[in-house]
Parts: sequence; C-alpha cells; structure tokens
Amino acid sequence: MGEYFATVARGLEYLAAQELESLGARSIAPGFCGVAFEGDRTLLYRVNLWARLPFRVLLKLGEFPCHDAQELYRSIQKIDWQAYLTPDRTLAVNATGKNDRLNHTHFTALQVKNAIVDRQQQTSGDRSNVDTQSPDVRINVHIERESCTVSLDSSGSSLHRRGYRPAVGKAPLKESLAAALIQLSGWQPDLTFLDPLCGSGTLPLEASLTALQIAPGLFRDRFGFETWPDFDELLWERLRREAIASQLDRLPAKILGSDRDASAIQQARTNAKQCGVAQHVKFSQTALDRVEPPADCGVLLCNPPYGERLGSDRELGEFYKQLGRVLKQRFKGWAVYILSGNKALASTIGLKSSRQIPVHNGSIPCQLMQYELY
Repeated sequence: MGEYFATVARGLEYLAAQELESLGARSIAPGFCGVAFEGDRTLLYRVNLWARLPFRVLLKLGEFPCHDAQELYRSIQKIDWQAYLTPDRTLAVNATGKNDRLNHTHFTALQVKNAIVDRQQQTSGDRSNVDTQSPDVRINVHIERESCTVSLDSSGSSLHRRGYRPAVGKAPLKESLAAALIQLSGWQPDLTFLDPLCGSGTLPLEASLTALQIAPGLFRDRFGFETWPDFDELLWERLRREAIASQLDRLPAKILGSDRDASAIQQARTNAKQCGVAQHVKFSQTALDRVEPPADCGVLLCNPPYGERLGSDRELGEFYKQLGRVLKQRFKGWAVYILSGNKALASTIGLKSSRQIPVHNGSIPCQLMQYELY
C-alpha cells in the first residue's frame, strides 16, 4: 500500500475526493489544493489513467522535521534513493512551500538535488544528471512550517494536458476544470449538452469523453511512473487494454458546441479528431443571437469572456445582456450554468441565479452560476 496525494485546483478538493473514491482509493482525506489517499500500484496507475480532475498524483516517500537547509540535506540523504532513482536515470526536483529559514523554492530544490546526487556518489560512485524539462524521475518536496514532505511525481507533465488538444483558442479552459464544471452541473450522458460559446471545444470534448467512457490518460505519450525502476509494464498494458475495451460506440444523447468564430470551430474539430470523437460531437459556426435549442431540455454550460478577449467593458456588457435574452426566450426547460469571473458583468445577464458555486479558473476566483429556466 502506498500513500498518495492528488493535487487539484483550489475549491475542487471534495469533488476530486468523490472521483478518487469511485476509482477505488482508500483513506481519502481532502486537504488544501489536493486529496490524500491510499492504495496499491494498480490504483496509482488507474488514477493517472482515469481521473479527470487532478493535476498530479504524488507518491509519498517520507515526512520529517525540517528547520533549515542542513537538516533538509541530512534527512534527504537518509532516504534509500537506489530504490527510486538509479544513476542512469535523469532527475528534476520541484519545491513548494517555505518556512523562515527555507524561503526560496529554487534554493530548497537545489539543496535536495545536491543531497540526492551526493548520496548516489557515496553508494555507487556515479550520479544522475539533471533534466528539468523531461526527467525520468521528478521529485517533489513541500515545506510547511517546520516539516518537509518528499514525494515522487507519478504523472510527469500535468494531467490536465490530456494530449488531444494541439489547437487551443485565445483563453482555453484547462481540461481538468472543464471536467469539474461538467460534474458540478450534474449533467448526465443521457441529457443533451450544449456550449454555445465553445471556443476550441474543451467543454463539449470533455463531456464526450465522459459519456463515451474514454479514459483521458489514453492520449498521453508518457506518465512519470513509466520510467521508475519498479515500473510494471504488463500491469500498465492490461489497464490500458481494459480502458479501451470499456469505451462506448455511441453517445446516449447529443453533445454540441457552437461559436461565432470560424477559426475556433476549426480548432474544436481538429481537437475532436485527435481524441477520436469527431463523429460523435457536433460543432457549428453560429453567432449567439442565432443559437437555437437542439432539444426540449438539456444542460447548457458555457464560459463567456470576462476579461480583455472581447474588447471594452461596454461591449462585454452588451454581450452578456444578449446572452440573457437568448437564454430567457429560447431555453425554457433547460438547466443553464455559466462560469463568470466578473460579478458586475454576470449581473447584466438579467436572470436570477438559483445557485452560485465558487471555483478558481487558474488564479481567477469565479462563480459557476446555475439558472433554472421555466
């Protein structure tokens, strides 16, 4: 059994805990920007393959008191690194957090790297090279008050980078946030799904992957654990085969995206091809004032611009008013969810929200607003 920590966007900890439980995790404990849990190697691989919300899954190696650089160095040297990192493998160290005496993450990371390679030299006469871009083993250290936690990053690059999205729009949602918004909306695959402001298509694509039971990790070239000394290739291939076999052939209900920008729709269609759902999800170039409901009921979820993308505040205000009019006049019977990072703009929609869910889009505090249209 291993101790793990899945890092997630702020505010999504409890949603991620539910997802981890559904994948078989045990001893689940939501924390700040992440969820601690326990499980075996199979679970570690499965979470990387299937989880839609986390950024990274860390395997905890140890936790120890850490007041200063010397104590950090000595404690790191006590770890048996041969079990995790052989000299022929490259490494990188990522440091987060700080205390009074370790208040620069670059220095902390350098101290940890030095301790590891010095230990390697002492035990084998050889040492790993550093590769900050694509290391074989990525080590994570987190300083909090007078304590240090050391982990291995099993994911490699962030899990939100699914690998299917070479084409992105001007302000794309992270795939993990799109998946979270879909879960927060309560949408189920037997309901029609529409994003009338879809940009490069992230929300409809994530909805399609969920509805077709396609594991998001299938599009990635590599995970961090694949270059660990104890990598179980047969187990990993079995889990991948099982994931591919569990995919569905057709959507239970329509999933659609539209946008007035022709280049955005072209990007969305390219991305749909990359993740194998081009024949399932429908994208169309349609201005907002021409959007029509594709069914009597369903879920409409969108992320309208709330910054500099559209132009002036006045332009944005008019756009939000138009959005409110279209929803009120044409989408009776639908559940509507709008992500907004600008409360003043959101108020110009002219509809009363029944619920406001706080979420973060990167560093921007936002509200996912729910509207019931009768």
